[in-house]
Amino acid sequence: MSRVEEIKAAIEQLSLEERCELAALLNPIEDDDWDRQMKKDAEPGGKLDRLMEAATKEYKKGKSLPFPKPAE
Repeated sequence: MSRVEEIKAAIEQLSLEERCELAALLNPIEDDDWDRQMKKDAEPGGKLDRLMEAATKEYKKGKSLPFPKPAE
């Protein structure tokens, strides 16, 4: 049995959590352009602030439910 075959056999014995951990280790996720833009928009003064303000105005007019405060 080759080393690769041994590794494959060992992987088959892993739990779901262990497989997820291994997958994250072998394939780290780096932020792509979309992720970076979303983080920028979520910063104070970003685009999401305008959406929050619009949602708050709608709520004050009685047209929507309250917007939850973000956890810090």
